[in-house]
Amino acid sequence: MSIKAEEISALIKEQIEDFDAQIEVSDVGTVIEVGDGIARAHGLDNCMANELIEFSNGVMGLAQNLEEANVGIVILGPYTDINEGDEVRRTGRIMQVPVGEELLGRVVNPLGQPIDGKGPVETAKTRPIESPAPGVMARKSVDEPLQTGIKAIDALVPIGRGQRELIIGDRQTGKTTVAVDTIINQKDQDMICIYVAIGQKESTVRGTVETFRRYGALDYTIVVSAGASDPAPLLYLAPYAGVSMGEEFMYNGKHVLVVYDDLSKQAAAYRELSLLLRRPPGREAFPGDVFYLHSRLLERAAKLNDDLGGGSLTALPFVETQAGDIAAYIPTNVISITDGQIFLQSDLFFSGVRPAINPGLSVSRVGGSAQIKAMRKVAGTLRLDLASFRELESFAQFGSDLDKATKAKLDRGARTVEVLKQGLHKPLAAEKQVMIIYALTKGFLDDVPVEDVTRFEEEFHLWMDENRKELLAAIRNTGQLQEAEDMNEAIESFKKTFLPSDK
Repeated sequence: MSIKAEEISALIKEQIEDFDAQIEVSDVGTVIEVGDGIARAHGLDNCMANELIEFSNGVMGLAQNLEEANVGIVILGPYTDINEGDEVRRTGRIMQVPVGEELLGRVVNPLGQPIDGKGPVETAKTRPIESPAPGVMARKSVDEPLQTGIKAIDALVPIGRGQRELIIGDRQTGKTTVAVDTIINQKDQDMICIYVAIGQKESTVRGTVETFRRYGALDYTIVVSAGASDPAPLLYLAPYAGVSMGEEFMYNGKHVLVVYDDLSKQAAAYRELSLLLRRPPGREAFPGDVFYLHSRLLERAAKLNDDLGGGSLTALPFVETQAGDIAAYIPTNVISITDGQIFLQSDLFFSGVRPAINPGLSVSRVGGSAQIKAMRKVAGTLRLDLASFRELESFAQFGSDLDKATKAKLDRGARTVEVLKQGLHKPLAAEKQVMIIYALTKGFLDDVPVEDVTRFEEEFHLWMDENRKELLAAIRNTGQLQEAEDMNEAIESFKKTFLPSDK
């Protein structure tokens, strides 16, 4: 078979015409040191802060320290296969996480990779984990309540959509329960929830996810989990991943609740990274920018103005205290960033007052703006009354001779404590909270024995559901207290059917 010279030249010309010289320029460096989840690389001269770096074995890293001679990289995965002399290259991408409605109902790690065994998350959208917080002009004041379903919170220290309310207390005082019940109560409330578990055991997170599933809350919830066995970089990134997923919904005009459980563990992970990167240690060996670590996270919570869609992102950060010391370094940092705190006291918890909220040290800086009008009216002085009852109670145990007014205050305080107790995973609708607190503050419970108050409340709610549905619906739909005669008549009618336990 012979090929003519003309054919050969035509083929060569065709190849030359179709030739497309694509030159790929990429910064490639060399690992000069690796250990404890940290690598130092030489040769990445144009590297950006928070840029994703790829190691030769496919593991990703995050550029943190940009120094003259080398770049300090935190490794986002197993680092035992990375060796000195390995090639490392820039990706040109700032650290991002997948976002969108496809994540709802899923459990993911801080990189957005699913860890619930349900297959990949089918979303093409991503957002950078670091983004500027909305400015002053982009925000509007918090004026819409976030109903937690927990009487002690909705009445005493209300939370509004777009607020940052710190939940603080020792370990095992019911902090996570407050978050779980709040998320369960968001069913049919047009709210998307993101639960960020930082440094918790996988078994604990699994139990929480099962609770969400059992109460139908997983349908509108994303769980971001950085387990206790995960490397420190993932614990540090988890809250930023959670807030980025939430911002996608907020900027689309939706309402989001993000729970960070808890930021003490994030601060400890960040301290570990900083010390390994040889940043100078400060107070309690935390780096100097540990305040900025939390402030740039929590400032991203906001209520946007109507021009930007009116969406909101509410933050519930958790901080664990040691022996109730809320004046420690991390607690005081986060208290100064947030719009109030709910302090859970172990003494109250162990004495059976649950949720164990200390009314004297708990405060909401948004206050009545985050309550429906009916709740604002019935619960106006409740927090101060309860705080003064606690003080009075500690003095009263030393003396037996009490005047009539003091005794009346103690009796009302004891009944208030009973009314504000609440069972596990039993959030209560706002209108039912209003009715029982109205009954308490108007003196309808003064002649009910203290030990019967809880049963009185349970039976009262059932009776209202059966006999006064229209009254509950009116409070729910208008947010206003109804005519005093109607409310008084309903409570008095029920009291005629209620039998105290001593009869």
